[in-house]
Amino acid sequence: MKTPQFQGTHLFDRLCWAKENLDGVQSDYRVVYEDSVDECAKILVPDPNWMACALQGGILPPVWVYHELARDEAMPTFTKHTRGYLLHDTEPMPAMTEEEAIEYLIMKDCPQSVWRNWDTGNKPKLVICRKEQLPSTREWRNAWKITEELTVTDLAA
Repeated sequence: MKTPQFQGTHLFDRLCWAKENLDGVQSDYRVVYEDSVDECAKILVPDPNWMACALQGGILPPVWVYHELARDEAMPTFTKHTRGYLLHDTEPMPAMTEEEAIEYLIMKDCPQSVWRNWDTGNKPKLVICRKEQLPSTREWRNAWKITEELTVTDLAA
């Protein structure tokens, strides 16, 4: 199915179109990251509808738009967004591969302090793995950390 020309269309309307017209795509990839040594690892699981949008192209705004809005929110004088037009008027991203979509998701949803310096320090702060590499139950979930086994597994298999 061909994506309509969505530049200038409200992002919510784009996402509604996608939910009605595209089949969800469940990714086997998971993003595991740690942004504090005092907290358990966090896991990003791509939403199937979001993944369908990323693979289709022409729906999602560029990731820099989210960074600009986050920069606005970080200002001490911030009260409300005044540049929401960036989400709607910026040319949407073209179709991505699943791997590119995961990278986009990392840059959009993980703290920049994690993904910009993911491999500095004693161990990686961020790992992309497959679903089956994570524990199958949520037992002891608050104690999960990135382990050496998770960082050396070959994802090409």
